[in-house]
This record gives sequence, C-alpha cells and structure tokens, in this order.
Amino acid sequence: MPIIKRLISSRREDLRYNGSMRQGFFDKFVSRLDRIEAPVAEAHIAELARERGFLETLFQSIDEGLVVVGDGMRLLYANRAAERMIGFDAEERRGKSLGRYLRDWGVEGLLRQQVKDWARIETREVELAYPERRVVAFYARPVAYEGRTELLLILRDVTRERLAEENALADERLAAVKTLAAGVAHEIGNPLNALTIHLQLLNRELRSVKDEALRASLGGLTTVAEREVTRLDGILRRFLAAIRPTKPNLTRGNVCDVLNATLRLLAPDLEQRHIALESAVPAAVPEIFLDAQQLEQVFFNLVKNAMDAVQDGGRIGVTVTVDDAWVNVSVLDNGTGIPEELLGRIFDPYVTTKAKGNGLGLMIVRRIVQAHGGAITCASHAGEGTCFTVRLPRAERRVRALSEAPTQQETP
Repeated sequence: MPIIKRLISSRREDLRYNGSMRQGFFDKFVSRLDRIEAPVAEAHIAELARERGFLETLFQSIDEGLVVVGDGMRLLYANRAAERMIGFDAEERRGKSLGRYLRDWGVEGLLRQQVKDWARIETREVELAYPERRVVAFYARPVAYEGRTELLLILRDVTRERLAEENALADERLAAVKTLAAGVAHEIGNPLNALTIHLQLLNRELRSVKDEALRASLGGLTTVAEREVTRLDGILRRFLAAIRPTKPNLTRGNVCDVLNATLRLLAPDLEQRHIALESAVPAAVPEIFLDAQQLEQVFFNLVKNAMDAVQDGGRIGVTVTVDDAWVNVSVLDNGTGIPEELLGRIFDPYVTTKAKGNGLGLMIVRRIVQAHGGAITCASHAGEGTCFTVRLPRAERRVRALSEAPTQQETP
C-alpha cells in the first residue's frame, strides 16, 4: 500500500492538470488510502487512470490550443494544437519558462493580477511569424489553486477569418476604383481623342510654315504635347485594365514556356544594367490551365519590379517548384525591399514604392492570378530584398475535395 500511495502522490500534478476534475474526491482518497483495502484502491486508481486518459485524449483532439502557465511563465500543460500554433515541444518545455515564445503577449502582466481583479475574460489577438505566419486569438482565465494564480490560455487560429476580412476590404477598395475609373474614362477619354486629332492636324499645318527655325520650335512643342497625351491615355488604359480584366482563355500548357519567353524579352535590359539572373527550373513541370498572354503580363510585371528594386549589378532569382497540387513560380531580388507598413497593402490600388509608380501593376497581377485559380504572396524585409510567389493549380488537380467548414459553436 505505501508503494501505491507514493505512486499516486508522484502523479498528483499530472492528474490535477491533465484529467481529474474530482480534486476533492482525490484528496480524500489519498488521505484515507492506508485504511482502504488493496482491491478497492486498485479499482479507484484504474478509474482515475481511465478518466485521465479520456480527458487527455479529449484535450489533444480539439482544434483549440490549451496552455497552462504558472509563476515565471513556467509551462504546466499544453496540448498538440498549442504546440503547433506556437511552435514548441510540450514535453521538452514542461516545467520551463515559455517567455521567449509568449513574448509581447502580455501574459506576464496577467499573471501578476489577483483573481479578484479579473472582472471579465481577457481576450487578445497576436500575429505570429513562427513556425508560420498566422493570427491567433486567445483568451485568458486565472486558475486559483492552493494560494497560487495560474493562467489558462485558450488559443484559436483566426488566420482565415482575418484573410477573409482583408479580401472583403480589398473588394470594397476595388469597387471605389471602379467608380473612379468609370468617371475618369468618361471625362478624359473623349477630350484625349479630340486632342490627338487636333495635334495631328496641327502637325500637318506646320509643314506649310516657311521659317525653318519656327517650324522646328513649334514641332518640338507639339511633340511634347503628343507625348503627354499618350501618357494620359496609358494611365486611362491601365485604369480600365484594373477594373475590367479580360477573362482568361485557359488552355493546357507549361508555365515554364511562358516564363522563359518573358525572360528572353527582358534579357537585353538585364544585360544592359548588369543584373545577374539566376533561374532554377525543373526539367519536367506538370501542365496547368493558362492564358499565355495574361501570364506573360504577370511575370513581366514581377521581374520588371524586381529590376526597379535592385541597383545596377544586383541579382534576381527565378525559381519553379512543384508540389502535389500547385506549380509555384517565385521571383526574388536583393533590392531595397518593401517597408513593413506597406507590405500588407502592396496589392491595393495606388500603393507603390516607386517614385513614378501608379500602384496598379500588382493589383492587375493579383487579379490575373486569381482568375487562373491561383494565389500570389509577398515576403519582404526592408533593405534585404523581396520575394513574390505565384501559386497556380496543376491541371490534374484542378478539382479537389474541400474539407468541411468548421461548424460555429454556440456560446455558452
């Protein structure tokens, strides 16, 4: 019997956090253990073990992360979902501080609060960069035990919800651009056509001017006017391309053929500026459904942006990778990078890092990629460089089974 008592005492902490909800019964059971017959004690121990095993399985099966920390941010318990979200090994960190993992979460301040000071559940959101970029919402509740205040954190991955909100905001901005561009097209289009016609007539009349110096001077002025009219016409066309993208004519093809054609087109500019182009393309790449002309516009814009970001003599890398569902094309550079405050809005209209940019190129690129059933992401560090990755669905995996959407739980 003393052996059983020592065994139960050694597992007391585990039972407290990992299973037993019957703490009062447990304490009474241990205090009276010397007076309980062995078969009865064994039955109670087996019941506690089953209860602990059931609750442990339950905690490990849920999608929400569970973390219990004590004084000094010492880890007392964490389930697999919490390990996955935060990026640590619970067995390895058990009893050790989670300070470096929960830095800037505000958990230390919560631990210092007294239970009586908690008027409500504390709910917060944090953005994590490791082990992968995600947004985690958590709420914290104090757990008072034997004069100590420990903290229970319940974590939920809300990355998809925040992405959906960002996409909704992007759609609202796009609707505003559409309204503006429609007005611009109406107000500027007709006057530009009239100016173009009258400049052509003016150039024709200039041929009859006898004074050669005067004719050259007036011709220079009309040339400037024609150039500015052409520039305004280009702005107008980009507006229209941004709000009314042409529906892609999709056919099976190899994305590398389009990519290589684009790189050949830009080769003279790269050579003139002494920019090194490094490419890594597999010998065999699965086919995708593509519109070659539109995808060429995507790759042209991305490589051209990379050229604008690097100094003469810089480096640009183009890589193609394949997984079970996607063909991924990445364009990376060692240029100036994108400021952190602009990174989350880089695909929005009018957002640009170029002094003479109009902020519509990446917006058009994203629309084309999305029309191909794909997605585009951007990673950048100011002063270090930028990487754009275009993900396009493989032709044979175009129809994929989607996992069931999680059902919304009722709030108790």
